[in-house]
Amino acid sequence: MKKEQALKLVKEKIKNRNLIKHSLAVEACMKALARHFNEDEEKWEITGLLHDIDYEETKDDPDKHSILGAEMLEKLGLNEEIVQAVRAHNEMHGMAPESLMAKSLFCVDPLTGLIVAATLVLPSKKINDLTAENVLNRFKEKAFAKGAKREIIAKCSEIDLSLEKFIEICLKAMQEISDELEL
Repeated sequence: MKKEQALKLVKEKIKNRNLIKHSLAVEACMKALARHFNEDEEKWEITGLLHDIDYEETKDDPDKHSILGAEMLEKLGLNEEIVQAVRAHNEMHGMAPESLMAKSLFCVDPLTGLIVAATLVLPSKKINDLTAENVLNRFKEKAFAKGAKREIIAKCSEIDLSLEKFIEICLKAMQEISDELEL
């Protein structure tokens, strides 16, 4: 599947504009991480884009989230590594992400929410005014953006990235698509 097909699928399955923007943010971060690790950028960005493909169908039944999405992607013939990364990104299932791509997706998902929240408390509300240091300071504030699970974000150490470097890579990736994110 090419990126254009993946984006079309996202727009068919997801109507919530903020969820589409979240998918775009995760896509950008995954592509940047693929570049950092010298991995297949297209495969990683498609994984990021499609990771929440089932969210609107499963929002009232979080136990099914990512399981249904993985099944959907499997039926579409997507690469098994993509299917497994999507399946494992929901910590509720207790499946440990195994590949570098799956571990990256697992950590990126909540980080994008923290970055957006940190942007929205800036006076300008512009992501290009946000620094990695701002995000790191917000990371340390446990009451800030509680849904952005710090223990999952911190697992970036399992992909051999310091928290600072991980935030830096993802923030830069999101800044590059600020218009699409409307931030």
